[in-house]
Amino acid sequence: MAHILIVDDEQEIGRFLTRLFQLKKMNVTYIDSGRAFDDLDRIDQFDAAFLDVRLPDRNGLDLLKELKKRAPSCKAVVMTGYSTVKTAVEAIQLGAEDFLEKPFEDINALEELVDHLTKRVDTAEYKQAAIEAGAFLGTSASMHELYRLAYKLASKQVTILIEGETGTGKEVLAGFLHRAGSRTEQPFIGINCGAISESLLESELFGHAKGAFTGAAFDRAGYFEVATNGTLFLDEIAEASHATQVKLLRVLETGEFFKIGDPAPKRTSARIIAASHSSLEKAVAEGAFREDLLYRLDIVKLTIPPLRERRQDIPRFIELYGQKSGFAFSFSPEAMDAFIQYNWPGNMRELVNTLQRLSVLYADEPVITIHMLPEKMVRPGTFQKTLPTPARSFESEWRRFSNRLADLYNGDELVQLDELLHMMKRMEKRTAEAFIKKTLKETAGSREQAAEKLGISKRKIRYYLNET
Repeated sequence: MAHILIVDDEQEIGRFLTRLFQLKKMNVTYIDSGRAFDDLDRIDQFDAAFLDVRLPDRNGLDLLKELKKRAPSCKAVVMTGYSTVKTAVEAIQLGAEDFLEKPFEDINALEELVDHLTKRVDTAEYKQAAIEAGAFLGTSASMHELYRLAYKLASKQVTILIEGETGTGKEVLAGFLHRAGSRTEQPFIGINCGAISESLLESELFGHAKGAFTGAAFDRAGYFEVATNGTLFLDEIAEASHATQVKLLRVLETGEFFKIGDPAPKRTSARIIAASHSSLEKAVAEGAFREDLLYRLDIVKLTIPPLRERRQDIPRFIELYGQKSGFAFSFSPEAMDAFIQYNWPGNMRELVNTLQRLSVLYADEPVITIHMLPEKMVRPGTFQKTLPTPARSFESEWRRFSNRLADLYNGDELVQLDELLHMMKRMEKRTAEAFIKKTLKETAGSREQAAEKLGISKRKIRYYLNET
């Protein structure tokens, strides 16, 4: 029989919850203050606890911290009629399973929540949901904490802002929030605010009436209307124009919008998830983004860590990608080390694109070596040690060829040999000069970097370029 703890200074709430849980054949302990909580003999006897945020003598979040310290397995739910959603999210970050807003409007949902908590559901549910959404968590603690928090927020009607560098998987996380929530059977619609023009973006988001503009031959529903019971994902929200930002602000504040050319307002209950690869706070400081819109979007912020902060998971991802895509080659230790050490500015998207490129170019090769990788992935010094550069290879091979020619000729043909060698020297110099100029361009004119990359001295560079 489950044992429930209720901490709330409102007697009516306490009596109501006590009676509700007792009817479900549960043991209930009801107290009304932080002092009474401190006097409890055994906190670890409880399976679930319902904690009011505002008590006369204590902050409910402090009780939550103490509860999770003394009884880590006890499932906690925070109840609030005062705080903002941000406080409720803070409670979840501190270990609460959920939050409830008072007064309780849906008793059935409350009962379902209690049943869910007392079943001792596997805390790794979020992992399976992440796999189904196409996310890769690996062993990164930050990624697991991110998706664990997102899983708890998935069913809440709360606007979420996702920030993360390009290619980190913001749309994947948005899809996870949709699939793990209560709207999974409803539409999930995503739009990149920076990929289309301002006029077209407005029509895509809000729709238009027939005759609203040239070419509007029929009424068209916008994404806010289509996704009214589902989720609307606004990617790269920072790229939206100021005019569009004003209209987005109205929707978030009132739930109302106007189709282009239609004076009658329409309502939407679409759940909004926005994303940006750049800091919206910085965009506000620079005057590129509305501060009031940021306040509406930044109710809950989820930040995805870049790939370079979880390098240890790259080999496992490559293995899983190979299984999924069907490529059969493996990687040499040097090549795998290059994958791990590279900074991946394009994050997961760049990693996937690199693997796709290798699978196309070297489909028949059993092992991918460091020679086959894009040059940008090879650490300084590694490429020169494992593969001769064109200039060094040309220079050494040409010298060997010249010496071999000298061995083949006798004294009667020295004149012809001298002429041939002189011609070869001119060809060598022109070819080396071309390699050097190309490398100098790649190193932005740095002689030192070019010399290191080519495996020759800076003096040799001056010689080949006819410099004194």
